[in-house]
Amino acid sequence: MNMDRQKSLSVLLKYNKDHFHIQHALTVGAVMKWFAGELGYADDAEHWGLVGLLHDIDFELYPDEHCIKAPEILRSEGVGEDIIHSVVSHGYGITVGCGKTIDVAPEHEMEKVLFAVDELTGLVWSASLMRPSKSTKDMELKSLKKKYKDKRFAAGCSREVIERGAQMLGWGLDDLLSRTLDAMKACEDEINSELRKVVGDAV
Repeated sequence: MNMDRQKSLSVLLKYNKDHFHIQHALTVGAVMKWFAGELGYADDAEHWGLVGLLHDIDFELYPDEHCIKAPEILRSEGVGEDIIHSVVSHGYGITVGCGKTIDVAPEHEMEKVLFAVDELTGLVWSASLMRPSKSTKDMELKSLKKKYKDKRFAAGCSREVIERGAQMLGWGLDDLLSRTLDAMKACEDEINSELRKVVGDAV
């Protein structure tokens, strides 16, 4: 089946009902599209976005089998093996609740970007909620770096994974933080608009 944005969104909503999980999927999808444009893959931006949208497809229902149940779910929905590989690879090296370590490595630059920004988008979003504006748009890099260095802040967002992602890409940590912040600033209105359409006005 040829996946498009609408079909991918319907698959996401079939397996994800939690507001936070839907918001995270929309955020990563939008950020991935932004990076595609920035890194010279504009022609593949839609594909990058679909991978971001579907990357946590199994997390809500099967948190202890994250990245393990995803292939089964995605194949049942007619999703191609290229997207499935990319989705699973964002868990590379991580041991999930059932004790299995994900061994599918990111290969394409797109997969490395997903690995790097997945956790980081959560941290940036959490940092934005601490601001009077509740927005990324007026956040400066130095403010984000301060939150990043505070290991108690957004403790569930793994700094180790973020830094491994930066290394995979050959980027400095500041570069990754800066680019991801820019992406979220650029995409914030789009994400919030789509979230309202999907889950209603409780945004």
